[in-house]
Amino acid sequence: MRKILIIAISVLCSAVSVWSLSLQETKDLAEQGDLNAQCNIGLMYVSGKGVPKDYKIAFHWFKKAAEQDNAKAQFRLGWLYDKGKGVPQDNKQALHWFKKAAEQGDAIAQFRLGWIYYKGKGVPQDYKQALHWFKKAAEQGNVTAQCNLGVMYIIGEGVSQDNKQALHWYKKAAEQGHGKAQFNLGMIYNNGKIASQDYRQAFYWYTKAAEQGYANAQCNLG
Repeated sequence: MRKILIIAISVLCSAVSVWSLSLQETKDLAEQGDLNAQCNIGLMYVSGKGVPKDYKIAFHWFKKAAEQDNAKAQFRLGWLYDKGKGVPQDNKQALHWFKKAAEQGDAIAQFRLGWIYYKGKGVPQDYKQALHWFKKAAEQGNVTAQCNLGVMYIIGEGVSQDNKQALHWYKKAAEQGHGKAQFNLGMIYNNGKIASQDYRQAFYWYTKAAEQGYANAQCNLG
Protein backbone atom coordinates (compact mmCIF):
# COMPACT_ATOMS: atom_id res chain seq x y z
CA MET A 1 0.00 0.00 0.00
CA ARG A 2 1.39 3.35 -1.00
CA LYS A 3 2.37 5.44 1.91
CA ILE A 4 0.56 8.74 1.82
CA LEU A 5 2.45 11.71 3.10
CA ILE A 6 0.49 14.60 4.49
CA ILE A 7 2.54 17.53 3.31
CA ALA A 8 1.75 20.87 4.91
CA ILE A 9 2.56 23.75 2.64
CA SER A 10 4.79 25.40 5.19
CA VAL A 11 4.97 29.13 5.69
CA LEU A 12 8.60 28.62 4.72
CA CYS A 13 7.47 27.87 1.18
CA SER A 14 4.06 29.32 0.52
CA ALA A 15 0.79 30.38 2.03
CA VAL A 16 -1.41 27.88 0.21
CA SER A 17 -3.47 25.21 1.92
CA VAL A 18 -2.51 21.67 2.93
CA TRP A 19 -1.97 19.06 0.25
CA SER A 20 -2.28 15.31 0.63
CA LEU A 21 0.10 13.78 -1.92
CA SER A 22 2.37 10.81 -2.18
CA LEU A 23 6.09 11.47 -2.32
CA GLN A 24 6.16 10.38 -5.96
CA GLU A 25 3.31 12.72 -6.88
CA THR A 26 5.13 15.59 -5.21
CA LYS A 27 8.35 14.71 -7.03
CA ASP A 28 6.47 14.59 -10.33
CA LEU A 29 5.14 18.09 -9.72
CA ALA A 30 8.58 19.29 -8.71
CA GLU A 31 10.10 17.85 -11.91
CA GLN A 32 7.46 19.77 -13.84
CA GLY A 33 8.69 22.99 -12.25
CA ASP A 34 6.11 23.46 -9.49
CA LEU A 35 7.73 25.84 -6.97
CA ASN A 36 5.71 24.70 -3.97
CA ALA A 37 6.51 21.05 -4.64
CA GLN A 38 10.21 21.80 -5.11
CA CYS A 39 10.36 23.74 -1.87
CA ASN A 40 8.38 21.14 0.05
CA ILE A 41 10.60 18.30 -1.10
CA GLY A 42 13.58 20.36 0.03
CA LEU A 43 11.98 20.81 3.45
CA MET A 44 11.22 17.10 3.70
CA TYR A 45 14.86 16.18 3.09
CA VAL A 46 16.10 18.83 5.55
CA SER A 47 13.76 17.63 8.30
CA GLY A 48 13.83 13.92 7.47
CA LYS A 49 10.04 13.74 7.55
CA GLY A 50 8.83 10.86 5.39
CA VAL A 51 12.27 10.47 3.80
CA PRO A 52 15.84 9.95 5.05
CA LYS A 53 17.46 13.29 5.93
CA ASP A 54 19.64 14.33 2.99
CA TYR A 55 20.94 17.90 2.69
CA LYS A 56 22.36 17.31 -0.80
CA ILE A 57 18.96 16.39 -2.19
CA ALA A 58 17.42 19.30 -0.25
CA PHE A 59 19.99 21.62 -1.82
CA HIS A 60 19.08 20.36 -5.29
CA TRP A 61 15.39 21.17 -4.88
CA PHE A 62 15.85 24.46 -3.05
CA LYS A 63 18.18 25.60 -5.84
CA LYS A 64 15.56 24.73 -8.46
CA ALA A 65 12.98 26.86 -6.68
CA ALA A 66 15.44 29.62 -5.75
CA GLU A 67 16.46 30.07 -9.38
CA GLN A 68 12.80 30.73 -10.13
CA ASP A 69 12.86 33.56 -7.55
CA ASN A 70 11.07 31.76 -4.75
CA ALA A 71 12.11 33.84 -1.72
CA LYS A 72 11.67 31.08 0.85
CA ALA A 73 13.79 28.67 -1.19
CA GLN A 74 16.40 31.40 -1.61
CA PHE A 75 16.55 31.81 2.16
CA ARG A 76 16.87 28.05 2.66
CA LEU A 77 19.63 27.88 0.05
CA GLY A 78 21.45 30.68 1.87
CA TRP A 79 21.04 28.74 5.12
CA LEU A 80 22.57 25.59 3.59
CA TYR A 81 25.56 27.58 2.33
CA ASP A 82 25.86 29.38 5.68
CA LYS A 83 25.89 26.12 7.65
CA GLY A 84 27.75 24.02 5.09
CA LYS A 85 24.92 21.49 4.89
CA GLY A 86 24.90 19.42 1.70
CA VAL A 87 27.36 21.85 0.13
CA PRO A 88 30.75 23.32 1.16
CA GLN A 89 30.34 26.26 3.54
CA ASP A 90 30.44 29.46 1.51
CA ASN A 91 29.86 32.89 3.08
CA LYS A 92 29.73 34.60 -0.32
CA GLN A 93 26.98 32.31 -1.61
CA ALA A 94 25.11 32.52 1.69
CA LEU A 95 25.15 36.32 1.44
CA HIS A 96 24.03 36.17 -2.20
CA TRP A 97 20.97 34.06 -1.51
CA PHE A 98 20.03 35.73 1.76
CA LYS A 99 20.12 39.06 -0.07
CA LYS A 100 17.97 37.72 -2.91
CA ALA A 101 15.34 36.60 -0.40
CA ALA A 102 15.64 39.74 1.73
CA GLU A 103 15.10 42.00 -1.26
CA GLN A 104 11.85 40.14 -1.90
CA GLY A 105 10.71 40.92 1.63
CA ASP A 106 11.46 37.68 3.46
CA ALA A 107 11.73 38.72 7.12
CA ILE A 108 13.93 35.83 8.25
CA ALA A 109 16.36 36.48 5.39
CA GLN A 110 16.38 40.18 6.27
CA PHE A 111 17.29 39.30 9.84
CA ARG A 112 20.05 36.90 8.74
CA LEU A 113 21.46 39.51 6.37
CA GLY A 114 21.45 42.07 9.17
CA TRP A 115 23.27 39.60 11.42
CA ILE A 116 25.92 38.93 8.77
CA TYR A 117 26.65 42.65 8.45
CA TYR A 118 26.51 43.16 12.22
CA LYS A 119 29.07 40.43 12.86
CA GLY A 120 31.09 41.00 9.68
CA LYS A 121 30.75 37.36 8.67
CA GLY A 122 32.41 37.07 5.26
CA VAL A 123 31.90 40.80 4.66
CA PRO A 124 33.31 43.97 6.23
CA GLN A 125 31.41 44.78 9.42
CA ASP A 126 28.79 47.39 8.55
CA TYR A 127 26.44 48.61 11.29
CA LYS A 128 24.48 50.81 8.88
CA GLN A 129 23.65 47.85 6.67
CA ALA A 130 22.90 45.76 9.75
CA LEU A 131 20.53 48.43 11.03
CA HIS A 132 18.85 48.68 7.62
CA TRP A 133 18.08 44.98 7.39
CA PHE A 134 17.20 44.54 11.06
CA LYS A 135 14.69 47.35 10.67
CA LYS A 136 13.15 45.72 7.59
CA ALA A 137 12.72 42.47 9.52
CA ALA A 138 11.57 44.22 12.71
CA GLU A 139 8.84 46.07 10.85
CA GLN A 140 7.48 42.67 9.81
CA GLY A 141 7.42 41.51 13.43
CA ASN A 142 10.73 39.64 13.66
CA VAL A 143 11.24 39.68 17.42
CA THR A 144 15.02 39.17 17.49
CA ALA A 145 15.51 41.95 14.96
CA GLN A 146 13.37 44.21 17.15
CA CYS A 147 15.53 43.47 20.19
CA ASN A 148 18.71 44.01 18.16
CA LEU A 149 17.42 47.40 17.03
CA GLY A 150 16.88 48.30 20.68
CA VAL A 151 20.53 47.45 21.38
CA MET A 152 21.81 49.42 18.37
CA TYR A 153 19.77 52.52 19.18
CA ILE A 154 20.74 52.50 22.86
CA ILE A 155 24.45 52.17 22.01
CA GLY A 156 24.40 54.22 18.82
CA GLU A 157 25.68 51.55 16.42
CA GLY A 158 25.20 52.58 12.80
CA VAL A 159 22.87 55.35 13.90
CA SER A 160 22.79 58.28 16.30
CA GLN A 161 22.05 57.15 19.85
CA ASP A 162 18.29 57.42 20.36
CA ASN A 163 16.73 56.36 23.65
CA LYS A 164 13.19 56.83 22.39
CA GLN A 165 13.75 54.43 19.49
CA ALA A 166 15.57 51.98 21.76
CA LEU A 167 12.60 51.93 24.15
CA HIS A 168 10.17 51.55 21.23
CA TRP A 169 11.88 48.48 19.82
CA TYR A 170 12.55 46.85 23.19
CA LYS A 171 8.84 47.18 23.96
CA LYS A 172 7.91 45.63 20.62
CA ALA A 173 10.15 42.64 21.28
CA ALA A 174 9.21 42.34 24.96
CA GLU A 175 5.51 42.30 24.16
CA GLN A 176 6.17 39.33 21.86
CA GLY A 177 7.85 37.45 24.70
CA HIS A 178 11.55 38.03 23.97
CA GLY A 179 13.34 37.34 27.26
CA LYS A 180 16.38 39.56 26.68
CA ALA A 181 14.17 42.48 25.61
CA GLN A 182 11.99 41.97 28.69
CA PHE A 183 15.06 42.00 30.93
CA ASN A 184 16.50 45.09 29.24
CA LEU A 185 13.15 46.85 29.57
CA GLY A 186 13.12 45.97 33.26
CA MET A 187 16.58 47.50 33.62
CA ILE A 188 15.50 50.66 31.79
CA TYR A 189 12.56 51.21 34.13
CA ASN A 190 14.61 50.27 37.17
CA ASN A 191 17.47 52.67 36.39
CA GLY A 192 15.32 55.56 35.19
CA LYS A 193 18.00 56.83 32.80
CA ILE A 194 16.24 56.25 29.50
CA ALA A 195 12.65 56.32 30.66
CA SER A 196 11.03 57.65 33.81
CA GLN A 197 11.89 55.41 36.75
CA ASP A 198 9.04 53.03 37.38
CA TYR A 199 9.65 50.17 39.80
CA ARG A 200 6.29 48.55 39.05
CA GLN A 201 7.14 48.37 35.36
CA ALA A 202 10.63 47.14 36.21
CA PHE A 203 9.20 44.39 38.41
CA TYR A 204 6.66 43.44 35.71
CA TRP A 205 9.27 43.01 32.97
CA TYR A 206 11.83 41.33 35.23
CA THR A 207 9.11 38.85 36.19
CA LYS A 208 8.23 38.19 32.55
CA ALA A 209 11.89 37.52 31.73
CA ALA A 210 12.38 35.39 34.86
CA GLU A 211 9.39 33.22 33.94
CA GLN A 212 11.27 32.29 30.77
CA GLY A 213 14.29 31.26 32.82
CA TYR A 214 16.30 34.43 32.22
CA ALA A 215 18.83 34.14 35.05
CA ASN A 216 19.76 37.82 35.34
CA ALA A 217 16.11 38.75 35.78
CA GLN A 218 15.68 36.06 38.44
CA CYS A 219 18.70 37.47 40.25
CA ASN A 220 17.36 41.04 40.13
CA LEU A 221 14.05 39.86 41.58
CA GLY A 222 15.96 38.31 44.49
